[in-house]
Amino acid sequence: MNILFIGDVFASPGRRIVANLLHQIVTEERIDLIIANVENSAGGFGVTAAIAEEFLSLGVEVMTTGNHVWDKTEIHEYLPRQPRLLRPANYSPLLAGTGLYMGKARNGAEYAVMNLQGRTFMATLDDPFRKVEELLAQIPDRIKVRFIDFHAEATSEKVAFGWHLDGRVTAVVGTHTHIPTADERVLPGGTAYQTDVGMTGSYAGVIGVEKGPIIRKFQTALPMRMEAAKGMVELHATIVTADPETGKAVRIRRYEIKE
Repeated sequence: MNILFIGDVFASPGRRIVANLLHQIVTEERIDLIIANVENSAGGFGVTAAIAEEFLSLGVEVMTTGNHVWDKTEIHEYLPRQPRLLRPANYSPLLAGTGLYMGKARNGAEYAVMNLQGRTFMATLDDPFRKVEELLAQIPDRIKVRFIDFHAEATSEKVAFGWHLDGRVTAVVGTHTHIPTADERVLPGGTAYQTDVGMTGSYAGVIGVEKGPIIRKFQTALPMRMEAAKGMVELHATIVTADPETGKAVRIRRYEIKE
């Protein structure tokens, strides 16, 4: 079973390259399940209902997010209506949405996708190490394929989270920093791991944003208006091959295309 996870899709350049290449990738790589992080897909900040529906129409089965999921106020009304759009499970239960989705892949295998957020150098949320145990308890034993997007800043927190779940989930992949890491591997217990999948969008700027204002912000410490960068568009993803009978990962590899 081949699972495609597309890293943070940033603004219209990221959406465009996904729309242009997804069918080709699915066909060539024999993908059974498509997951994408879409929290930056609306101009780089948040996601709208219309954009989420666009991803679903392209064939994305599950969408994950992170701290920017709340940037567009309409999402509070949309999340309860669209269970395929997740928000990190360890945000307050008073907020809309959920961090767990269970479904059936194209090859007929049942799967669960979980979305959690780290706390180091980020907002103070519920403990993701504790919260993931609650999510795992909600998944029936018959569902062996279990995929986690861990949206976090600190590499140490991500690595620790991977080790914490080794042998109990199919994959733990990181998002948020927009910089792809070269540490993809299958841990001893059979869990595929990568610290950060990277960004799908323009690499002509600074993690998706026009570089000029960001450079000036570092020079002056003043707030700057940020716009999505253009040009040098790349798609960054990870493909996990898993045994649907056991849920163990047998392979993980980075996948990238440059326009």
